Amino acid sequence: MDNASEYYQGKVAIVTGGASGIGLALAETLLSYGAKKAVLADSHDENLHRESARLSSLYADRVLGIHCNVTKEEEVRRMIETAAEFGGRIDILFNNAGAGLGGAFEQQTNEDWEKAFALNFYGALYGIRAVLPIMRKQGSGHIVNTISGIALAPMAYQTMYSATKAALNGLTLALRYELWDENIRVTSATPGTVATAIWQGREAPPGAQSPEQSAHAILAGVAKNERLVLGDQQDVKGAKHCFDPEAAAFMDEYLLNVARKRRAGEWIV
Repeated sequence: MDNASEYYQGKVAIVTGGASGIGLALAETLLSYGAKKAVLADSHDENLHRESARLSSLYADRVLGIHCNVTKEEEVRRMIETAAEFGGRIDILFNNAGAGLGGAFEQQTNEDWEKAFALNFYGALYGIRAVLPIMRKQGSGHIVNTISGIALAPMAYQTMYSATKAALNGLTLALRYELWDENIRVTSATPGTVATAIWQGREAPPGAQSPEQSAHAILAGVAKNERLVLGDQQDVKGAKHCFDPEAAAFMDEYLLNVARKRRAGEWIV
């Protein structure tokens, strides 16, 4: 048993977006590490029922699936309350639900932007608000918000994705220090480039990780209480270079090439 798996022994964890992709891999890995309970929260009922049943057959009495649309604050609050009843406490909340959003800026309406923030930003904010009283009462907890490398290297034709994930990263890292002295940890995590449904029918880029590989990397960083968990080397490079004044010319050249390729119909990262 390594240090990462030891951190999760006996913990009660919630994973939003937990019925597929990275969220499902996080939940299953947590259980394999010895988590006491894992709650999968998701709005896709077919996936939720199937995966909750599958994991329950492997980890009896340790898994609960809860329907939850994270864009609805009342649903998030009820989900958190139900999870706390199931587990007796909540040690870790993974605010993982979200979507990769693309398209040309001029074709996106205010309503599109409101929906984007509802899913990728407010869903996590609602989870934080709902879980904080529980974590304060028990005297500890860990909140992990899944951002994306796009927050560290914003790209053309992904303005909504870039803005929502950058906002979530800002919230996460600022809140980390508000809650530090209450023994409540707060972490941002990028999953790296992962072969999931986020590619919407396109092939994942060469070298993309599996959801399981991403989950192991995220959980290792969370166990070490890292401020910002970076899921792969591409995200490490983005974090190092995108806002470095000395790298500005290189980043302009790189990101302009991405924009031009995408405008021509070639989706590159």
